Amino acid sequence: MKLSDKKATLSFSDGSPSVEFPVYQGTVGPDVMDIRKLYGATGMFTFDPGFMSTAACESAITYIDGDKGELLYRGYPIEQLATNCDFLETCYLILNGELPNAEQKADFDKQVTQHTMVNEQLQFFLRGFRRDAHPMAVLTGLVGALSAFYHDSLDITKASHRHISAIRLIAKLPTLVAMAYKYSIGQPFVYPKNDLSYTANFVRMMFATPCEDYVPNDVVVRALDRIFILHADHEQNASTSTVRLCGSSGTNPFAAIAAGVACLWGPAHGGANEACLQMLEELQAAGGVAVVGEFMEKVKDKNSGVRLMGFGHRVYKNYDPRAKLMQETCKEVLEALGLENDPLFKLAMELERIALSDPYFVQRKLYPNVDFYSGIVQRAIGIPTSLFTAIFALARTTGWIAQWNEMISDPDYKIGRPRQLFTGHETRDVKPVAQR
Repeated sequence: MKLSDKKATLSFSDGSPSVEFPVYQGTVGPDVMDIRKLYGATGMFTFDPGFMSTAACESAITYIDGDKGELLYRGYPIEQLATNCDFLETCYLILNGELPNAEQKADFDKQVTQHTMVNEQLQFFLRGFRRDAHPMAVLTGLVGALSAFYHDSLDITKASHRHISAIRLIAKLPTLVAMAYKYSIGQPFVYPKNDLSYTANFVRMMFATPCEDYVPNDVVVRALDRIFILHADHEQNASTSTVRLCGSSGTNPFAAIAAGVACLWGPAHGGANEACLQMLEELQAAGGVAVVGEFMEKVKDKNSGVRLMGFGHRVYKNYDPRAKLMQETCKEVLEALGLENDPLFKLAMELERIALSDPYFVQRKLYPNVDFYSGIVQRAIGIPTSLFTAIFALARTTGWIAQWNEMISDPDYKIGRPRQLFTGHETRDVKPVAQR
């Protein structure tokens, strides 16, 4: 963070003395006004619901330019990473700041592979859940429970402990997600296999059974690997901010990541692709492509209560760069699996066509986002809708743990403590019950 030559001056209409604040410049993006001394100097707080204009941390991991539709991990465009790298290379980059060379990649892959198994006791913990429990409810519990098994890496002041915790979380999330799925459908758990890649191993744990040999489909593996890369980090979103806030108390990394999983569960965050697929299925049941035009007219009517899922984004005011990649992946998967005429994909393409040509949607910059196509891909692969958000959590764990580690490594970090604008009662006395 570089101190700018300019300063920000806060002046008051009542004649109170003005106050100056330093301005800092990032590598790219908006400058920030440092208001840490605001309360001490003025006795006032800022008011910013939803943190629309507040930078809560300094970070060097991910940068988003919503107007340009740009997403960078450590300076590398998401398009290049998704095309030229696998997920574990991307994990290494996000965690360490640079892409690995061949030796570093082999060593990192081996570290992760050697930690994919989970303690056998977790099976008994898992069996305490109802079989129809939502996978995110199960995953929140399982991730939090990891802290009960790895007492050897809970000293967050030691870089070596933080490193092994990061490796364990990245390695074990696919195993836990697959276990949650197998448990829900009554099939036996499938153990990891060390001669498979990270994503191929996950596909096998999801869909193999002890009855016969299972060879993961390369197209499916590539598609899921790309989904993981596209979701690996996304700057200071709700779940990442939750991980940082939770971790700022000094809690262990497993608890902080469990908090992120819980936040991601919300339909406005990680549950968006589930909601998008549900919308497509309802449209298909109502008549398919023939009713899309009528549906889009209802979307434009604010009084109809009809919402268009999978379009628009809190940050991107241009085409979500991840959506373009996901559309390509969607076509590849459907073609490879003989589902080129998938009715939901045709529906999705028609929705996109209207949204990109209708002035109503164009003016509001309601472009497709990553959730729009990822649900179709996962459905085609055979992943149930209820598991979509757990897949998202699996991928985002890399970003969460990197953001947490960055915060803990910062000598200036403090426990998070947002302020408030209090509008409740002033001090009042308790009356005896007979007088209330």
